[in-house]
Amino acid sequence: MVVFSALLVGIPFLSPVASSETVFTGIDGDGYAASWTAAVDGPQPYREVAPDLAVPITMDDGTVLKADIIHPAQGGRIADGKRPVILQMQGYGKLPMLVGQAVLSAADGLGIKQPLENWVGSLNLPGVGLDGLFDITRQADAGAIEAAVQDWKLANAGYTLVQVDLRGTGTSGGDWQVFGDREKQDIAEVIDWITRQPWSDGTVGTMGISFTAISALEATDRMPPGLKAVFAYEGSGDIFNDIAGTGGGIGAGFLVPWLIGVNALKMIPDITSILVGKFDPAQQLQWLKDRIADPLTMLDVVINGYTAMNPDQLTARTRQLVDPNSPFRKGLKADVTHIQVPTFMVGAWFDIFGTTPTATFNAIPLPEEQKKLVMGDGYHVGTGVAGFGHPGMPPRLDVLQRAWFDHWLRGIDNGIEKYTPLTVKQQGGGWTDAPRFPRAEAVYRRMYLDDIPSGTSPTSRYDGGLSEDSRQAGVRDLTVAPGLASLCSRDAARITAGITSIIQACTGDSRIWESDGLSFTSGPVAAPVTVSGPLDVHLEVVEDAADGYWVATVNDVAPDGDSREIATGQLVASLRQIDEDNSVKSANGDYTQPQYFLDLAKREQTVPGVPVTLDIALTPIDAVLQPGHRLRVDVYASNFPKGLPPMIVLADSGLKPEHLRLDPDAPSWVNVPLTASIPS
Repeated sequence: MVVFSALLVGIPFLSPVASSETVFTGIDGDGYAASWTAAVDGPQPYREVAPDLAVPITMDDGTVLKADIIHPAQGGRIADGKRPVILQMQGYGKLPMLVGQAVLSAADGLGIKQPLENWVGSLNLPGVGLDGLFDITRQADAGAIEAAVQDWKLANAGYTLVQVDLRGTGTSGGDWQVFGDREKQDIAEVIDWITRQPWSDGTVGTMGISFTAISALEATDRMPPGLKAVFAYEGSGDIFNDIAGTGGGIGAGFLVPWLIGVNALKMIPDITSILVGKFDPAQQLQWLKDRIADPLTMLDVVINGYTAMNPDQLTARTRQLVDPNSPFRKGLKADVTHIQVPTFMVGAWFDIFGTTPTATFNAIPLPEEQKKLVMGDGYHVGTGVAGFGHPGMPPRLDVLQRAWFDHWLRGIDNGIEKYTPLTVKQQGGGWTDAPRFPRAEAVYRRMYLDDIPSGTSPTSRYDGGLSEDSRQAGVRDLTVAPGLASLCSRDAARITAGITSIIQACTGDSRIWESDGLSFTSGPVAAPVTVSGPLDVHLEVVEDAADGYWVATVNDVAPDGDSREIATGQLVASLRQIDEDNSVKSANGDYTQPQYFLDLAKREQTVPGVPVTLDIALTPIDAVLQPGHRLRVDVYASNFPKGLPPMIVLADSGLKPEHLRLDPDAPSWVNVPLTASIPS
């Protein structure tokens, strides 16, 4: 279930990384990596673990959360002494995680885990049409599983491991808060409880993947004194803008299955407490009452959003989602200024939360020694970390995680603070250690859309040009209509957490989706050109109805015609109002990261036939156009299942065709950060 989660974005990220005099390592960790790996793969001080399951932790409002605690053990008993603690706040239920941890530990004990991971990681059968599947399996030996599930080898190393079900999920009582303020308070109280236990030395690290990674970042909100380090794998910082309502389009392809999954798992009773003799009838009765009171958390909001034909039909709960000043909406965004402890993040450009990590990294107010980011070219099911741990590549993720906790929780001088702050997989290129993001050598410049055929996209609804010079000679409207070709796209793979990425004809090539879109393509580059940073697509559009929905992507087009999407964005026309105070512009005065109010109260319907201007924020990228490759902007009128606007928008749009107006006096362009000019 770790592939089902949701979460964060919207932090300005053009501020430079904090300066430092430290000489950082390359992506492979230089001379330090061998000792980091040996610490994980070598002999451990404890060979056994002692579980203490179904432990109740009472919050200040009386709600009982349940925890599973895994202690290091010797001779069948908990090891003496106080130890640092690694906490994972679980949203899918600690029972499935406990089973998974036990299976992983048993496989390791039998000596088959590493050989099996190595074998799966070596699978690669090019030419059989399953390249996307093998892109996922090749990550098996990269330490990603161990870094995600709170591997019991951390207990063998001398850490006490704590898994706690979040309020309203798993076996914990209360109502699920969906990243609300009370949830953040609970995490702080759990950390305080841990520091007061006889087996704790008072230092706590949080970790997790996806849902639990978000919780790991949430732990910083109250700045509990016991929290000393964070390792967040595929977390996020602004859930609403990242997935729940990106540009006004709801991420239905992920959000709905995720909500159903969490709500289903929270109905599993506390079987563990029965097995270990800790069943409390009163607590279990309260758990049942809590579940009956709200069995389908947030699903009522989704249903209301897709059935209400006008604002008057929205319920009070749904109105909280469309009001940026509501406590619920504010709770979906992390305050990264509260991150005051060393934080290591792992993400990917096409993860469902891929918009967030670079922004969060730049905004964390810590020196480079105390914050790190690994950014792969993958999805939520595997961030594209295949090869980690192999010569010349970054260390395995479990190795980096262990070194991070060893240094910041135990004070071991292992050099992890000198690891390169930014480890980035460039789309179209290799793994690099970026000195900052965006790269300083990339300069923002406009590239204009025009109706001059490029001759490179014959299957698109229109094959236009893309140039640094405005070449449009006269006014022309190009029509695009909603369609379902987006089901076969990299955006579809993104919103399905990477599951559909195995279909290479869709994720590796946009030409099927482009049959529903307008394409504008540059000339080929003669030498490598880097694209680094967030992008903005500026469009002049005309609607035939009172609203519309626009999608723009930027693609890397290979000489053989393959068109690989490298950035994406979407915007509801009536929600085009820009929050100037929180938006970012480049030196040329154009937006690089427009921020929208996404406020129903500010919604401004379009007038049929009257042009309006849209600035569509695209996801950040770090990519390389290789010699012979071209840059392309695609424009669409739909993006299901990644984005599906609520019924109020769909009803006003009538799903009618839309028109991109190419006007020399009001041109359309993409503001793109390039290291060199691209030919027309």
